Amino acid sequence: MSNPSLLILAGDGIGPEVMDQVKRIITWYGDKRDIKFDVSEDLVGGAAYDKHGVPLTDETMAKAQEVDAVLLGAVGGPAYDNLDFSVKPERGLLRLRKEMDLFANLRPAQCFDALADFSSLKKDIVAGLDIMIVRELTSGVYFGEPRGIHIEDNMRVGINTQRYTEAEIERGARAAFDMAMKRNKKLCSMEKANVMESGILWRDVVTEVHADYPEVALTHMYADNGAMQLVRAPKQFDVIYTDNLFGDILSDCAAMLTGSLGMLPSASLGSPMANGRPKAMYEPVHGSAPDITGQSKANPIACILSFAMALRYSFDQGEEATRLENAIEKVLADGARTGDLMGPEGGKPLSTTEMGDVILAALDASL
Repeated sequence: MSNPSLLILAGDGIGPEVMDQVKRIITWYGDKRDIKFDVSEDLVGGAAYDKHGVPLTDETMAKAQEVDAVLLGAVGGPAYDNLDFSVKPERGLLRLRKEMDLFANLRPAQCFDALADFSSLKKDIVAGLDIMIVRELTSGVYFGEPRGIHIEDNMRVGINTQRYTEAEIERGARAAFDMAMKRNKKLCSMEKANVMESGILWRDVVTEVHADYPEVALTHMYADNGAMQLVRAPKQFDVIYTDNLFGDILSDCAAMLTGSLGMLPSASLGSPMANGRPKAMYEPVHGSAPDITGQSKANPIACILSFAMALRYSFDQGEEATRLENAIEKVLADGARTGDLMGPEGGKPLSTTEMGDVILAALDASL
């Protein structure tokens, strides 16, 4: 039987630096746990534009459609700010999401105990936090038609359309309920059914899907109240399911509860392929961080945790994903810190490579 396939698109800025540490982890799993992957690499974003004049080539897109999972670093940077919108680095990322039909975006917000003091909220509110936000990713107001800016009564008018079909809501809801079944069997669906017809349909469809998951405790909440509750009492939530726009906002809100964007992974999942695995792309939430590019200051943990999500959701290696997550938790508890995690007590931060070193040592110690 062939090894599972993984396409690495390191991208721009700190993407290659953090991805180098992930490649070391992948090698470790092959050498120490006999879990091997067929790894290929290609370009995306500004790196692809520099070589090919487009942020994602058709050939790379075809590769992404064929592999078991894509692991992406980051895209963008100031060198590309003045490019035409159609060839900006971010268009490569959006094309991957759209053409792979990655409709369920998983955004965990987990606060490691060692980092609870880094949150802007009080420690007792965020310590032990472990939320999963499932965001519908390929429809809603970001894709609805009509859209654009036009002149009406001699005045510019901007239009974006919030549009959802019941099928789009349902498939995301099933992904969220499936996630809840693997966790604590609690799901909160967030919309604005009080003022939006799409929210009414959203609530109706989620309620209908709930009939197939009677073990899951389902609640509904207006998204604005959800934002307030995330900063008031975030540990009341386990899995949150919401639309593209609200998911964009709420997941960033939840992300900052953990103290650093350098700690946050994500997964985007689509329909099952012939082998039963969902199409999938994994990427850290942080951007390309051009201000620290090439300085070995970047925190690789978000990218490494994204690979842990790949182990769990694409490769049926949940125990090994937990092993990797536990190794990261251990090194943080032992005081390992990159610059973004340094507290007021100061000290010498670890470089990107040094953080990879201590995580690999913790993995060795787990055997």
